[in-house]
Amino acid sequence: MYAEQANKLVLDAKRIQNLPHLPPYAATTVRAVTKEVRDLDREVSNLLAPYSSGSSSTTQSSDGTQQIKSSFSPADDPATACALLVNHLSMRRNKRCLLAYHRMRTDKLEGMCWSGVDVAEIQDASASASGRQSGGGAATSSLSAEEEQYVHQYSDLLAAYKGQWTDIDLTGSLEPPRDIFIDVRVLRDAGEIQTEYGSITLTRNSQFYVRQADVERLIQQGYLQRLS
Repeated sequence: MYAEQANKLVLDAKRIQNLPHLPPYAATTVRAVTKEVRDLDREVSNLLAPYSSGSSSTTQSSDGTQQIKSSFSPADDPATACALLVNHLSMRRNKRCLLAYHRMRTDKLEGMCWSGVDVAEIQDASASASGRQSGGGAATSSLSAEEEQYVHQYSDLLAAYKGQWTDIDLTGSLEPPRDIFIDVRVLRDAGEIQTEYGSITLTRNSQFYVRQADVERLIQQGYLQRLS
């Protein structure tokens, strides 16, 4: 069935919304969808080939290229017209599914960059998630080569943009804090950090009563957990 593989990409994109890390890039499915688009386009060309030779005229487009004006009439051959319509709609659906899948992964990567996650940390997290899904085998990055390049370039661009506003935390929450000081528990060792009231050594399972603005980034990165 046409667009069946593309539907898998849509379901995968929907699942990505609720995952903390990106699953492995569906390279096999993406290649299958693009191959189907090329096959459908080739079939369309074959269907129109009899109408583009002999009884056709040549016109010149606005950009100067020569275009063949087909003599095909849908009313004269409804079966061919129906096949062309089905192929066109299938190609269009495949392309939209491909765009939706890659857009969802891109939004996820951009969100990680804005939340302050390092590029290497994104790759490590995706690699560990990929290793767990493969049954504990060799952990490889779940990002495609193009995604890794995009994350690096986007992170560099974001760092340059933040550099102009060093006094403002652009990745902070837009909601005003209800409490200036909060209780937090350390989930992962984060070493020593400097706060307005001095330095704090964050060791695992320890608890602190600190100013929210000093540890908000660490909470976003998963080092700390806010206690209610």
